[in-house]
Amino acid sequence: MEGHLQGRQVQAFFLCLCVLVTTCESFLYSVPEEKKSGSVVANVLRDLRLEGRELSARRARLASKSSKQYFRLDPLSGNILLQERIDREALCGEKDPCVLLSEVVLENPLQLHRIEVQIEDVNDHPPRFSKNEFIFEIPEQTQLNTRFPLESAQDADKGENAVQNYTLSPNEHFQLDVQSHADGDTYAGLVLKKQLDHEEEAQMSLILLAVDGGTPKRTGTAQIIIDILDNNDNAPQFSKSVYQVKLMENTPLGTLVTRVEASDRDSGSYAEITYSFSRVPEIVLRSFKLNKHTGEIATAGTIDYEENSKHELSLRATDGGGLSAYCKVLVEVEDENDNAPEVAVTSVTSPLPEDSPVQTVVALFSVMDRDSRDNARTTCTIDPSLPFVLRAAENSYYQLVTQRTLDRERVPEYNVTVTATDRGSPRLTSLTVISIPISDINDNPPVFERPLYEMQVRENNIPGLLIGSVHASDLDAEQNAKLTYAILPGKVRDGPVSSYVSINSETGNLYALRSLDYEDIRELRVTVRALDKGSPPLSSQATVRVHVVDENDHAPFILHPLQNSSSPSSDLVPRGAEVDPQKGRKSLRKIDEF
Repeated sequence: MEGHLQGRQVQAFFLCLCVLVTTCESFLYSVPEEKKSGSVVANVLRDLRLEGRELSARRARLASKSSKQYFRLDPLSGNILLQERIDREALCGEKDPCVLLSEVVLENPLQLHRIEVQIEDVNDHPPRFSKNEFIFEIPEQTQLNTRFPLESAQDADKGENAVQNYTLSPNEHFQLDVQSHADGDTYAGLVLKKQLDHEEEAQMSLILLAVDGGTPKRTGTAQIIIDILDNNDNAPQFSKSVYQVKLMENTPLGTLVTRVEASDRDSGSYAEITYSFSRVPEIVLRSFKLNKHTGEIATAGTIDYEENSKHELSLRATDGGGLSAYCKVLVEVEDENDNAPEVAVTSVTSPLPEDSPVQTVVALFSVMDRDSRDNARTTCTIDPSLPFVLRAAENSYYQLVTQRTLDRERVPEYNVTVTATDRGSPRLTSLTVISIPISDINDNPPVFERPLYEMQVRENNIPGLLIGSVHASDLDAEQNAKLTYAILPGKVRDGPVSSYVSINSETGNLYALRSLDYEDIRELRVTVRALDKGSPPLSSQATVRVHVVDENDHAPFILHPLQNSSSPSSDLVPRGAEVDPQKGRKSLRKIDEF
């Protein structure tokens, strides 16, 4: 059965929405109703002309506008699988063909392929009559070849699986006349072939059998009771054979739809007429009620244009003698704007890089309205202050595209409210929010708190002493905002600056690597760099000036008299004497007294 179904798959090509200027195709598949969950409906690999690995790589998935997902796509095999068993009659009712619409969404590049799955009917419903027993009251002098219409059996199945024929139990008075009308339905009637005689037989019973065309065939039966009456030679007559009425949907319960009228030229009980429905589907019985005495038809349930835009009511007028006449009431339901537009988001780029170029497609969505005409025509808008714009496409699709450059550091996320409004009266609106987080790029270098840091350290410090700390910040996020600190190469006297000062790469703390001597070095100048971890990385620099603070760590000492000298000393070096930068020792000054 599965191979037979796949052999019946038909491709239908037509113009559809395509993203990134690619050609899309529409594929038509079919699957019988009542197949178990997990059954394979079709394989899209050959139709899409893709390898199996490409489906996973391009994140293939099925998207549906309906609230319920009946199918799923296996991206490894390319099989479209049933999510659950489908009952065609519950899903589509009278609608034929029964088609479920989906789209295969492919990304990188973004593509849509329309998938139409026709749910084929199986013969899972037998024909049913509205009652098990039908009573006809027929006068004894009724003319031969008079035809008495019989109520049709209802079959929820369609096509060949619906009612195809009727048979009647053998009898000598009536034959079964079966006719097929232009609408494809089959109608049966009793034709009188032998004169009735009330005195000979007052009542007879027949069995009517309805047979469908399925495999195997299903049947439904009803008993026909015929009461043979005394002479009633005039049947009722309706004033019209067809009544046409227009009715607004959502009309309140009990609203008068129309009134049918029949008359009978007989008198007494033979002229008393009662009205009843004849050969009407269940939805008519739910939606309308008939006053059997007056012929007034009123609403009895909700009238919904989206469920049924037309109703055909068959009515029978029966006089007191059992003769009947028939007419039809055609009710055309007029649409009311009672359905707001519905937005179905097909694809969203999330997150969106902040360096995305203008005209980048951010999201794809469709809008549908279950109403008709102007009530179903919709427009979509967004806040014009946003850096996005809507671009209308075909088949009620819209693209959300960028119209300005983005800056994550200014706005890290956008919640775009799509307002869909129809053109009905009054207009109905729906709101749908599309969240678009903005992803960071490394477009901001680190920034130090100040370009020059002034620090102090006392001479004779302990090696490893904390001198101070520098700090920089980065407006970017995550790796782009993670910083490392380093000391750039430099010289102190004849040695590298890195032999005097070190920095913690994570905290920015500066440490003295050796004990410093004020009389030797009074100031260290260090260049510090902050580098982020973006790609490519960005950096900035700051200068750190470390002042060495003097301590009283040298006592005065006598330079004269010099060794082997006989003259008394008249010079000394005070504690506060400055160091001679050329000789590396403290300078001398004369004193008058020692």
